[in-house]
Amino acid sequence: MRWALADDEHGGQPALFGVEELLGPQRSTGRLSELEFLPVTAKTVLNRVGRNSPMPFGWTINAYRGCSHACTYCFARPSHEYLGLSAGEDFDRKIVVKVNAIERLRVELSRPSWRREHVAMGTNTDPYQRAEGKYRLTRGIIGELSRSGTPFSILTKSALPMRDLDVLTAAAEQVEVSVTFSIGTLDVQVWRATEPGAPHPARRIDAIRAMAQAGIRTGALIAPVLPGLSDRREQLRDVVEAVTGAGGAVVGSRALYLQGATREHFLGWLAQHDPALHARYREAFAGRSELGPDYQRWVSDTVAEEVRRAGGRRSNRTGGLFA
Repeated sequence: MRWALADDEHGGQPALFGVEELLGPQRSTGRLSELEFLPVTAKTVLNRVGRNSPMPFGWTINAYRGCSHACTYCFARPSHEYLGLSAGEDFDRKIVVKVNAIERLRVELSRPSWRREHVAMGTNTDPYQRAEGKYRLTRGIIGELSRSGTPFSILTKSALPMRDLDVLTAAAEQVEVSVTFSIGTLDVQVWRATEPGAPHPARRIDAIRAMAQAGIRTGALIAPVLPGLSDRREQLRDVVEAVTGAGGAVVGSRALYLQGATREHFLGWLAQHDPALHARYREAFAGRSELGPDYQRWVSDTVAEEVRRAGGRRSNRTGGLFA
């Protein structure tokens, strides 16, 4: 297994840990019994984003690899193949845990060369997936970033940040902090089918409310919008109204992107879930990773219109790609 590539997200990053540093799998019990944790000791935790990246941040931290949320469409699935694991069930169940992440980060933040640039968490796999309940690495990382005066942001599908309101609130008094929740839909059937390991989206709305009441900058990214599954106007409206009603901001939206192992996994799942819709996807996504600019524009315009509508402005535009 090519463990040395575990955090080589942007090319040119030196190996962060080798196979000799794999401490051995740990099978969990009880609520986490279906998961297998693979503890490693990381050589570095702060990862530099490529200089040509369009991302609005320069550094990332990913304390975990793989994700128990098991989202069918997750773009990060191919990263598990770098480890010699599968992008399918292994990604969902075999979770790499950087058990020394807190201690390693403390060292990196203490270097004179560290300029306290913005750090993003949740850019690859969720920092608040179920492993966090056991290892509490994200909670410790928040404390280290705060103490060093480093601003940070978190993107998650979990409601677990509510557990960390104390450290998040304390951090927000010292540095710029934002906690954004990924909520693609409030449709229970779609959620259960496409995000089988993720918390109920209504719990994420509760978490937005808790963050807002605590004075922490918060909101939702409506992503991915799934053609024929979650892109009806009323579905998007439900998300917008729930987010804004909870005191959060809609920070953006993104339509489905399918590439490599993620494409294979998602289309394989869809063939079983809805063969007719699968056939339409095969045609619509033939030779490309995402739908064309007209659809991309439709998604962004529709969400923007619903945001305005939630503030009192109304639109009569209706429909979705396969509506």
